[in-house]
Amino acid sequence: MKKLLNYFFQGLLVVVPIAVTIFVIYKIITWIDNLLPFQIPVKLPGIGEVSIPGLGILTIVVAVTAFGYLAKFFVANPFFVLLERMLERTPLLKIIYTSVKDLIEAFVGEKKRFNQPVLVTVDKVSGVQRIGFITQKDLSVLGISSNKMAVYLPFSYGFNGQLVIVPAENVEKIDASGTEMMKFVISGGVTEVD
Repeated sequence: MKKLLNYFFQGLLVVVPIAVTIFVIYKIITWIDNLLPFQIPVKLPGIGEVSIPGLGILTIVVAVTAFGYLAKFFVANPFFVLLERMLERTPLLKIIYTSVKDLIEAFVGEKKRFNQPVLVTVDKVSGVQRIGFITQKDLSVLGISSNKMAVYLPFSYGFNGQLVIVPAENVEKIDASGTEMMKFVISGGVTEVD
């Protein structure tokens, strides 16, 4: 009976991560497909029209790539510059537009962030530390003393976190890539770091 229970648990270790990964990917694909205002049915002989998950993502990837190609030539275009200035000056739109733009640039832009992992001492008495990422080293434009910096602390098992301002002496650099550390934090510390 004990061997059967061990086989069951071994099977869980194999099946559950694969099943959850497939389920999450399927849900993400169908959610993104449903963002499109139209569906792309495919006609199969003898079956009729079939909706294939993923065609919406493919359409979005092609469209975004095409926009990126066009933007390469038209970013300096006066119309685009005027549109961007208008978005950045409209009160509510400014917050949304600039926040989303800065977040996307943090991951894929030239000014990549979340690439400098650090340990932040949260409580000196107990020695509790959290893994975070330096987002701003100089906060003098905010009127904050020069010995403090902005650190983003992601939460485990989620894609959210909090921004904290801490004294530089409470920040210790980690010799690892930002990607490895983000994966480590999001997994709750169970992911192996290479």
